Amino acid sequence: MKHLSDFKTPGPLLFLAVLLLPAVASAHPGLPGHTHGFVNGFAHPLSGLDHLLAMTAVGLWAAQRGGRALWMVPLAFISVMASGGMLGMAGFGQIPLIEQAIAASVLVLGIFLAVAARLPMWASVLVIGLFAMFHGYAHGAEMPATASGLLYGLGFVLATATLHLFGIGLGLAAQKTNSMKVVRCAGVAIAACGIYLLFTA
Repeated sequence: MKHLSDFKTPGPLLFLAVLLLPAVASAHPGLPGHTHGFVNGFAHPLSGLDHLLAMTAVGLWAAQRGGRALWMVPLAFISVMASGGMLGMAGFGQIPLIEQAIAASVLVLGIFLAVAARLPMWASVLVIGLFAMFHGYAHGAEMPATASGLLYGLGFVLATATLHLFGIGLGLAAQKTNSMKVVRCAGVAIAACGIYLLFTA
């Protein structure tokens, strides 16, 4: 996973600035001193540039598409991610090239935003679900030994939902202000970060 030490997302301006600074990403070092499952779980998606961008992009794409996608796309991601998280926590097998798959999800979601892709709903859910499985497995596999599985899972699910809502909020605000070109530009920046992450995975 890619880590942003001391990274916070107080508002859209800082988020867009981070999109232009992919070089700040580095490997997850873990969260020393945190022993409570919920804290670890909530922090995990927020501490990785790959997770942060992908999950925000899911919300942005859902808002860009509108209609049923506004709730179906995020719901599909969260549902499958939770299942992947359980597999990771249970130590079920080993998914090959998981870092590359997560980086690819950032690239593809960025492209979807840049071109305002409108896949059939079944295809949208399928693609989002595939990406969510990799993200969820990574969350679960990196659960600290001292953490409660249930609390850890609730933490990363809540953090993911928060990032989705953040993306949806940005997308809806862009629609309201007739600024959807900004969303497409953000997609280009996210895709560029995805390329960078692929080369450093």
